[in-house]
Amino acid sequence: MVYLSDVSEGLSARPLRADDAAAVAAVLAASEALDDTGEYPDAADMADWWASWHVDLARDGVAVCDPSGLLVGYATVSASPTFREAFVVDLEGRVRPDHRGRGVGRQLMSWSLARGAELHAERAPGVPGRLVLSVPERMTALESLVRRAGLRPERWYRHMERPLTELPQLRPLAGVELVAFTADRDDEVRRAHNAAFTEHHGSSERDPDTWRSLFTGQRAFRPDLSVLAVEDGVVQGYVLTYVYEADTVATGRRRADLGQIGVLPGARGRGLASAAVAAALRAAADNDCEGASLQVDSDNVTGALRLYEKLGFTTSRTLVSWSLGRPAVA
Repeated sequence: MVYLSDVSEGLSARPLRADDAAAVAAVLAASEALDDTGEYPDAADMADWWASWHVDLARDGVAVCDPSGLLVGYATVSASPTFREAFVVDLEGRVRPDHRGRGVGRQLMSWSLARGAELHAERAPGVPGRLVLSVPERMTALESLVRRAGLRPERWYRHMERPLTELPQLRPLAGVELVAFTADRDDEVRRAHNAAFTEHHGSSERDPDTWRSLFTGQRAFRPDLSVLAVEDGVVQGYVLTYVYEADTVATGRRRADLGQIGVLPGARGRGLASAAVAAALRAAADNDCEGASLQVDSDNVTGALRLYEKLGFTTSRTLVSWSLGRPAVA
């Protein structure tokens, strides 16, 4: 078990706790003006995120505090129980801007890499591993830190947005019905998602529990704003939509996040994705949303980037995925 003992003078480290959710949200809020991530999680969002990824905070989280007990930095490591080929450990953390430049980020990075390596050895020693950290383009200091730590950029993800005005036309597709998501189709959509993302970088099969934990069981999930493309009674494509109310409070604008978008391989090339996204945009506009967003891999194998650009989305931010490979250890 890795502990963070080497911390900057005047600071102390301890395991992260569930009751730190508000303090971690405060660190992110204090950092947003500088880091420009476009995300504004509150305490409930942080608690949901830790629960969704089954983060064992006592072992897989660390908090750095000042003498008054104020949390000034944190880090977590987490991994999905499902994976393809390589076991991926996600690293995440932040330091308050007024405590940067003191070596706290470097210390948290060292802890994250060491604990991430342990997690790989504990859960999936027989397969290669990858320690992965996402760096928003504005966080140049973090980019320098991860580069010095030996990570390499492997993927570029675009965060795309559009206003919910001048919406694309809904063009009927012969034999295809666009309907809202309903709970009775949850497992069918899960299986469609697994089939749709077989060739996508970093994807993995989602079992029912992981699927609900990460996606349709989320507090922010909006089944009424999610769209299924159904043909002959079978789901051929889907758009799953989320609304994060903490973002609404922070920005004053309600935004629909299109989280998972996919079409079965055999149904591609017929316009199902365009139709389902257009229907989701209209549903969001009819329910007091002012904008919509999504994230796409710049090298998406299905050409999704071009599709979203045609639907009026433009890139607002770029997120770079940095990775450090690890060999199998057994």
